[in-house]
Amino acid sequence: MDSNRFISTSISEKEKYEGTVAWQSPSNIALIKYWGKFGVQMPKNPSLSFALSEAHSKTSIAFQSKKSSTAKHHFLFEGKENPAFEKKVIRFIEDLDAIFPFLKQLDLEIASENSFPHSAGIASSASSMSALALCLCSIEQHLIGNLQDENEFFTKASYVARLGSGSACRSVYQGFSVWGEFSELIESSNAYAVPFTFEVHPLFLQLRDSILIVSDKEKKVSSRAGHALMHGHPYAEARIAQSKQNLSWLAAALQQGDTDRFIEVVENEALSLHALMMSSKPWYSLLHPNTLIILDKIRDFREKSGLFICFTLDAGPNVHVLYSTDDEQEVKSFIEKELIEYCVNQNIIHDKMGDGPKRIV
Repeated sequence: MDSNRFISTSISEKEKYEGTVAWQSPSNIALIKYWGKFGVQMPKNPSLSFALSEAHSKTSIAFQSKKSSTAKHHFLFEGKENPAFEKKVIRFIEDLDAIFPFLKQLDLEIASENSFPHSAGIASSASSMSALALCLCSIEQHLIGNLQDENEFFTKASYVARLGSGSACRSVYQGFSVWGEFSELIESSNAYAVPFTFEVHPLFLQLRDSILIVSDKEKKVSSRAGHALMHGHPYAEARIAQSKQNLSWLAAALQQGDTDRFIEVVENEALSLHALMMSSKPWYSLLHPNTLIILDKIRDFREKSGLFICFTLDAGPNVHVLYSTDDEQEVKSFIEKELIEYCVNQNIIHDKMGDGPKRIV
C-alpha cells in the first residue's frame, strides 16, 4: 500500500484562511474482534463491525490562518476543558504534520461531544477519532481541493482515523466494514477499513443493538495497554487463525441469512476477546459480575423463545444485545423484565445499525 497517496501539501502563507467544519461519526461494534497490533496501529488480525446509529460523537473544527509564528490548537470536550483528552488530540494532530502539512499554518479550535459514556467500553475513541479525521479531510478538501472523489475521501479518513484509534477506521462507513487483510475481500487492507461489499441478507440489515451499561466507570486497563499485552501472548498465533476462520464463517452467514452460525461466531468472538485478557501476563478482567449474569439470561431466553438474539462485548463490561427489528417488542420486554436491574442506574442505549457518518457543517 502506497501511503504517499495520502500526503497533502502546504497552503500559501500570503492568503488568509478561515472556516468551520463539523462531522457526526458513529461508534461501531465489532463482531469479529481485533486484538493485538504491530507497526504503526496495524492489526494482527482482521475484524468486521457494523456502524451504530445513536452512539456517536460530534466534532467541529474552527480554523483560521495562524496569528503567531506557531500554530495554536485548542480542544474542548463537551464544552469543558479536559487536559487529558486535549493532550491526546493535540499530540495526534501534531503527528499528522507529514500527512496534512497545512495544519502547521492554522490555528484550530476543536470541540467534541459524545452521546454516550466515554472510556466505558463502547468505543468512544472510534467515534471521536473518526469524526476528527473526517473534519481534517474536509479541511483539506476545502483548502487544497483534494479528495473530491468520495471513495478517496473516505479511504483517507479511514487511514487517518486508524492512526488515532484502530477501531476508528471502521467508523467512517455505514453498515458492515472490514479492517485488516482478508483473503476473501481483495480490497481489504491493514492500513484502512473498507466496506463489506458482499450482498448481505436483509435480516442482517435491520440489526438492533441494545447496549446494557453495566458500568459507566473508566476501564481499569485501557485498550492500548491490552493490545500491548498480546506481544508474546501464548495464544496469539491461535487467536489470529481463529479470527480468520470466524470472519470467513461470518461473511458466509451474513450473505446466507444463517442466524445460527451468526450467533455461534459472534458470541465466540466476544468471549475469546475477554479470555485473551484473562490469559495475559499480567492477567486482568474487564467483566463485571452482572455481565456474566446477563449473558446467562440471554442464552436461557434464546433457548426458551427460539428468537434470534445474541450478545457481544467490546473491551469493557457492557453488553451489546443483538436482535432483529422483527423481534424488537419481545426482546425489549425481556430486557425490561430480566436485564435492566443489572445495569447501572438502569441505563440502556437502544441502538441499531446506522447510516454512517454525517457532515454537519
